[in-house]
Amino acid sequence: MRPNGIREAWAAGRPALGAWLMIPSAFCAEIVAHAKFDWVCVDMQHGIIDYAQMVTMLQAVSSTEVTPLVRVPWNEPGIIGKSLDAGARGVIIPMVNSRADAERAVQACRYAPLGARSYGPVRANYSVGFDYFTNANADVLCIVMVETRDAVDHVDEILSVPGVDAVYVGPADLSVTLGLPPAPDHEAAEFTDAITSILGACRAHGVVPGIAGNQQTAPKRVEQGFRLVEVAADAALLARAAGLALHAVAPDHAADTKSSYL
Repeated sequence: MRPNGIREAWAAGRPALGAWLMIPSAFCAEIVAHAKFDWVCVDMQHGIIDYAQMVTMLQAVSSTEVTPLVRVPWNEPGIIGKSLDAGARGVIIPMVNSRADAERAVQACRYAPLGARSYGPVRANYSVGFDYFTNANADVLCIVMVETRDAVDHVDEILSVPGVDAVYVGPADLSVTLGLPPAPDHEAAEFTDAITSILGACRAHGVVPGIAGNQQTAPKRVEQGFRLVEVAADAALLARAAGLALHAVAPDHAADTKSSYL
């Protein structure tokens, strides 16, 4: 079976650092993967990437040793199974707000007797290895997003579900539900207290803490103890680099280089 770089990073005691893919381009995915992140995630929730485009992006990532993840649009077993069958080594599942939500996520990620995933790893057999079925339950990463006030209130219940490998904090949605503007970080007590609660629950239940962000927030998150950390996103990198290049030549004509916080 092809090595799982995320699990290897965790086994070595270091954080797994990754990049976010929102541009529907296999070539873009290939370029980002060649930067040698531990992982890249194809975003099917908020990006403009459809299923067929996602598959070609996973194929491009397979030209490197980087571990591919997919953020699915919702906690729904059909798209979770299809993303894993296409070769994603794990799925990031949005808006998991309760124990029942977490149980549904795990069921969709695991073959029986641990879950209810339907067998059919059509591409995964080729991209991961023909021993895929034997190792899939132990290899596939079930990563649930804790990104709302409700999820933080129920974080112990969510992370107590067997089979949840990691949590992935969405700071923007968390901010919004706490009455704050969407941002990768806040100094407000309600935000910092939520982060503290999530990290504490991860330690208590042996679940890996992860979080979205960028190159500015990533060092802080690693220091806080997060072990699945987003460093950059393709669209933000492109917007920032394009703006800076123009600014270097014609400062008065350059657009604002501040893209979204991603």
